[in-house]
Amino acid sequence: MSAIKDNWRVLLLALFIGFAVVALFIPGGIVADDSLGGNESVQSSPTNLEFGLGLEGGTRIRVPVTGMTAEDIASDAVSDNGQVDEERLEELESTLQNELDLDPADTNVNVQDDGTVTAEVFTDDVTEAEFASALQSANVDASEDDIRDGVTQQTRDQIIETIQTKINAAGLSGGTAYQSATLGEDYYIVVEVPNMGASELRSLLSERGVVEVQAYYPTENGTHTNETVLTGDRIADIDPPEQNQRGDGYFVPVQVREDAAPGFQQQMNDLGFTSEGVGQCSLRGDGEDINFNHEGQQYCLLTVVDGEVIDAHSMGDDSRSGTGLATSMRNGEWANDPTFQMGAPDQERAQSLSVNLRAGSLRAPLDMENNQVYSIEASHAEQFKEYSLLIGLLSVITVSGVVYSRYTDTRVALPMIVTAMAEVVILLGFAALIRMPLDLSHVAGFIAVVGTGVDDLVIIADEVMDEGDVSSVRVFQSRFRKAFWVIGAAAATTVVALSPLAVLSLGDLKGFAIITILGVFIGVLITRPAYGDILRRLLTDR
Repeated sequence: MSAIKDNWRVLLLALFIGFAVVALFIPGGIVADDSLGGNESVQSSPTNLEFGLGLEGGTRIRVPVTGMTAEDIASDAVSDNGQVDEERLEELESTLQNELDLDPADTNVNVQDDGTVTAEVFTDDVTEAEFASALQSANVDASEDDIRDGVTQQTRDQIIETIQTKINAAGLSGGTAYQSATLGEDYYIVVEVPNMGASELRSLLSERGVVEVQAYYPTENGTHTNETVLTGDRIADIDPPEQNQRGDGYFVPVQVREDAAPGFQQQMNDLGFTSEGVGQCSLRGDGEDINFNHEGQQYCLLTVVDGEVIDAHSMGDDSRSGTGLATSMRNGEWANDPTFQMGAPDQERAQSLSVNLRAGSLRAPLDMENNQVYSIEASHAEQFKEYSLLIGLLSVITVSGVVYSRYTDTRVALPMIVTAMAEVVILLGFAALIRMPLDLSHVAGFIAVVGTGVDDLVIIADEVMDEGDVSSVRVFQSRFRKAFWVIGAAAATTVVALSPLAVLSLGDLKGFAIITILGVFIGVLITRPAYGDILRRLLTDR
């Protein structure tokens, strides 16, 4: 028991190394990959580490958000005690849609955290003058001077969250989305995805992902009309795409939210889809577009993504067994288990449909005409990875040689080298645990951690050994505490100096700062005290 008490710092270091090894080398050892797909390069890797653009190849896109914002309007919508008049907000949004002829997805009126009301339009087809005029029609005292380009922080946060969900749902391991800003307060959405070309990423981001199910059915005058009967935000759960075994194409099994299921069921009954419309859809396309030139009555459920009809299918039923979607809706039983299938013509669009349903639609479209693209070929990234490994090994060998030549005592030099390497292992394990995509900037941070770590260990060894005999435990502890105060002060200075780089959007400098700061904390709290205990056991009389 006394041995554990005297050497708990070394045991703590061993425990952290054990956790790091599990996180690094055992698949799903601590945190399993929850993405739908998988990055093949990560799956075939001997470690659980994920790599960013510099070490894996891929694309980074920096793009602004399309939209205009009118801030601090309609003070009558929020009372002095903070109560929000929802009817007034709905009136404002409805007036904007009617006056500007916009879809509901292209307008937003919301109360911000500071209690003010903002109105946003997400389109390039509206001028500032038209926006101001629409607000005036809603009894809002607004002019062109009150309107600015760009969207609110709340909208940008929603876009980043949606894009991150899209990346994860598409199985693009290591991808990330975040915000950057210029000194002129222009905001951009930055998306980085390893192992993806620029055209593929542009295609993923250019899709706003607004999914609807529309009912296409005949009217009393002999024509046909479209009516939206279900939107993506009313979908509660989505299963992976499946191939249609009874015909061509694919489908995505979905479950409708419980509060939306009765209304959808009633609409299908009222519009005739569960009676005379069963099986009455023969619309087919050429693989790209659905052909609406037809004869006779059609009862089709259309899968619509961003205004484009990608598939049309009828309500199915099995009259012999009395089962099927139409029967369960007629009987009112479907709402108890509200599942059905959304169609897609091919696997690619079925997967895209599934991703859009899981992630939801982008709150505002991205201005892809003004995007900035940075990409690295996978072959170049593989070279960078090899060079990074080589540089890391050279730094370890060089540091080890310098340390041994200085002390020529394996009792001092060997624990110093092992402790410094343990710090890197713990950092790598932490990166694997949180699935941090490692890039060249992180590699620079690891090298800096090795350098600063060995510096601190040299300070400890010199302070302990330079003043003569150190066989007494009391003398050792006194000298070690003095050295540790120096190390603590240096660590605090490093953290303070690098903190701005870690929190500001300064590109690759951020990754360097984060790894270095983490290394400093691990060193001060875990590895430096453990090295002190190891030296005490080796140099003092026990």
